[in-house]
Amino acid sequence: MTFDPQKPYNDLPLLPPAVELESRPVLKRAIAANKALAELKGAGELVPNQAVLIQSIGLQEAKLSSEIENIVTTNDELYRAFANKGAKADPHTKEVLRYNDALWHGFDAIKNQNRPLTTNLFEELFKQIKQSSAGVRKTPGTKLATGAGKVIYSPPEGEVILRDKLANLERFIYAEDGIDPLVKLAVVHYQFEAIHPFSDGNGRTGRILNILFLIEQGLLDIPILYLSRYIIENKNAYYSGLRVVTEKGDWESWILYMLKAIEQTARETREKILSIRDLMNADIEKVKAELPKIYSKDLLEQLYHQPYCKIRFLEEAGIAQRQTASHYLKELARIGVLKVIKIGRELYYINGKFLDLLIK
Repeated sequence: MTFDPQKPYNDLPLLPPAVELESRPVLKRAIAANKALAELKGAGELVPNQAVLIQSIGLQEAKLSSEIENIVTTNDELYRAFANKGAKADPHTKEVLRYNDALWHGFDAIKNQNRPLTTNLFEELFKQIKQSSAGVRKTPGTKLATGAGKVIYSPPEGEVILRDKLANLERFIYAEDGIDPLVKLAVVHYQFEAIHPFSDGNGRTGRILNILFLIEQGLLDIPILYLSRYIIENKNAYYSGLRVVTEKGDWESWILYMLKAIEQTARETREKILSIRDLMNADIEKVKAELPKIYSKDLLEQLYHQPYCKIRFLEEAGIAQRQTASHYLKELARIGVLKVIKIGRELYYINGKFLDLLIK
């Protein structure tokens, strides 16, 4: 059947694709991507407290993944909102924070509860992102269009059809077929986006699925590889890659795109992690030398959970009572480790160098 973007693509082929996925160019790039990913995994282990990386890098992913869907907030708004547990945040910033919550919900499900990647989990992620009680689409008429309004894709419709295709996706994820996991990731990502099972939030749910798949496969221990920045910087190639699979069955181009995204992002993230580690070590030495009476490992690590710190954070972490915590942060600001800003009645102590590393 000829693909028609105006008609629901209920004939979306099931997995596995009826083509050779691991061509010579694909295998060559898969080797490079796997090596970069292994080096990233090793770099993550060099940071004594991995929670430092998990929360800070995860928030940036929440911001960038949402930005792909034109849900835009600033770093300042995001980190202040996170520090305030979402209070007084604008709707876009709250939606970014919900993405972050969904990411951690998925991570806990995979890592701590040993749950598989299934339609039930996908629905939970969607519901958390969108604060919706809906699940897989039931109503017809979904179409994807360009900014100019030209329809380029009509995903499958009908709840039974969507659930059947999602069940097929689950079987493919867990099939013992010998396909390189990174090649399989590229196929899974395309198929999830093509099924387009939800009324909204499919891109964000699919990008969480990427990281959960890598963790489940043992390729990463913690969620620190996120492709959203690469997708933003190569957005036209991303969407054209999806389209050539749909319209021409060109899997090789799509898989090569995803493998390059993984390799480049892994290398950039490794460099970022090493820079964060070096900055932490420099701050440790500075505080030890200039403020030996207040230095503690827990205090310094707290400054790297996210760039915006408040007195309350030190209290909740059991580091110090309010008056002492206030003194600690003021002293850290005095020697230049932090800078302090006042917004309304709130004081925020900002780790500016750390923030610069996260957003560059």
